[in-house]
Amino acid sequence: QAQLVESGGGSVQAGGSLRLSCAASGRTFNNKAMGWFRQAPGKEREFVAAVSWSGGSTYYADSVKGRFTISRDNAKNTVYLRMNSLEPEDTAIYYCAAARSAYCSDYTYCSNRGTYADWGQGTQVTVSS
Repeated sequence: QAQLVESGGGSVQAGGSLRLSCAASGRTFNNKAMGWFRQAPGKEREFVAAVSWSGGSTYYADSVKGRFTISRDNAKNTVYLRMNSLEPEDTAIYYCAAARSAYCSDYTYCSNRGTYADWGQGTQVTVSS
């Protein structure tokens, strides 16, 4: 079973930046689309961004579009989430997830939690005003 380990979370002031990393092991990373989700206290886990296994297709939630960038390095079995212009509303635990397939065919598919078979333990991001 794939193991996913997130890192890079922390506390920053509004307007700051962070880069999250998710290192994969076990199941073949290169054959899977990858996603980032987040969950704030008292809220449902929500989609943030996704990338196909080739890196050719990316999708973003409207709330992060233009500020966050998802990327992957298949040689390192790692997916990244670069977060700029952070806002207090971005405070959450961030989870990476490995999809059941290589492709992200469209936003609806890639933003659906059911698309993903494996999840990391999460990393906390706190943005203060």
